[in-house]
Amino acid sequence: MTAPDRAVGRLMRRPEFLAVAGTRRKHVAPGLILQVRRHDDRQHPADGRVVVRLGLTASRKVGNAVVRNRARRRLREAARQILPHFAMPGHDFVLVARGGTAGRPWLDLLGDLTAGLKRLGLWREPPSAVNPAAAGEG
Repeated sequence: MTAPDRAVGRLMRRPEFLAVAGTRRKHVAPGLILQVRRHDDRQHPADGRVVVRLGLTASRKVGNAVVRNRARRRLREAARQILPHFAMPGHDFVLVARGGTAGRPWLDLLGDLTAGLKRLGLWREPPSAVNPAAAGEG
């Protein structure tokens, strides 16, 4: 896979997560919930090179600490494979783990993220066609 043309930043503070949730733009899938917010003058990345930011969360409803950490690791890897290449720039994304995230088949989890981007109108085709399903098994 070729190197991404931009970096993916991180959402770190609670107000950033709340701002994304406050837009109420989301896609619910069996493996994850994808929440999206467009950058504006009030909240945007400080670094000019970062055009996509990501936040991950898993509540205690998902399971114990081991299950929550596994779910977050899987979401982080799915986002690493898909967002830099296929997400529209200028947005913040929050991936929320669900009860089935940790045990969901890998290709289905990638499909959930892909379907969410397409449904929300944030999917872009890169110049070189990269297949997200063939990007890697996890």
